[in-house]
Amino acid sequence: MQCRSCGQVKREHLACLADNPFYTKRFAFSVGRRCASATIKDVALELPLDWHAVKELDKQYLRAQLAKAGTPGPKALGIDEISIRKGSTSRIVVSDLIRGRPIWCGGKARSAASMASFSDWLEDKKARGVRLAVMAMGKPFRTAPRARAPQAAILFDKFHIMRPLGAALDKVRKSAYARLSGKDRRYIKGQKYTLLSRREHLTMEGRQTLKTLLAANKRLNTAYLLKESFGQLWDYEREGWARRFFENWRAALKGQRLEPYEKFAQMIDRHWDGIAAYCKPENKVSLGFVEGLNNKIRVIQRRAYGLRDEEYLRLKILTCMLPAL
Repeated sequence: MQCRSCGQVKREHLACLADNPFYTKRFAFSVGRRCASATIKDVALELPLDWHAVKELDKQYLRAQLAKAGTPGPKALGIDEISIRKGSTSRIVVSDLIRGRPIWCGGKARSAASMASFSDWLEDKKARGVRLAVMAMGKPFRTAPRARAPQAAILFDKFHIMRPLGAALDKVRKSAYARLSGKDRRYIKGQKYTLLSRREHLTMEGRQTLKTLLAANKRLNTAYLLKESFGQLWDYEREGWARRFFENWRAALKGQRLEPYEKFAQMIDRHWDGIAAYCKPENKVSLGFVEGLNNKIRVIQRRAYGLRDEEYLRLKILTCMLPAL
């Protein structure tokens, strides 16, 4: 438009237009809702539009979703890392466990600097409201919540505790296989996932195989029963009862020649404060949300055959649990 006062040609801003002035916001939001269930390539072929235009319209839609949701004041944090590409390249994802949504994604792998970035992002007023932080057993993860929110209790994720126990059971299986000879080995070979799976998740054939396997080796039978019984630790509502159970469980290891289990028990003893916190009623949160979020992120990555634009991946992660506009 030509200004009558100065005679110069100026461009008028229209609120109905998208960031790309060739399209309206309503069209951009329509493209964004379509990209939630389809790849950029499929949407570009369907409309038809250029691949890069669809991506930019989707990014505008995702930013609008985040702006509408706002920054929550989390009470319980879930902290974990995800792999974004090959070569051990990972980022930190922090979730609000009460509202069930990711709130921050960034950093460079599992490091104190990465968690410091999250601490700088979280406002002081909202940091004072954090009462619980669920995380893996890593020192960098523990440093940031204690520095920014010293009142928050530290709780270690059950998945990251049971995984070392499963690895210890597999070491016992391998040592039992090495000690046997001849046809006795056929009961143990290739039975890793039969031992690591929960009994209720096995098929009828798997249960029969497990029964034959445990009957063939007494030491392996003991290791399997100890692994299954350890899961009772999260059922106690008093820290004293939980500690008594753990001491009895560790005492059962004496004379069993289960060296991997003894190392596991030492690790649990070193990180006991982050396990006993679950006994308090106010700390009873869903420990499976963080791993479920990781699965959702992997689905987003597989559907796109990987996302090279890290900002676009960050927006996808932060909005994957938000309602559509």
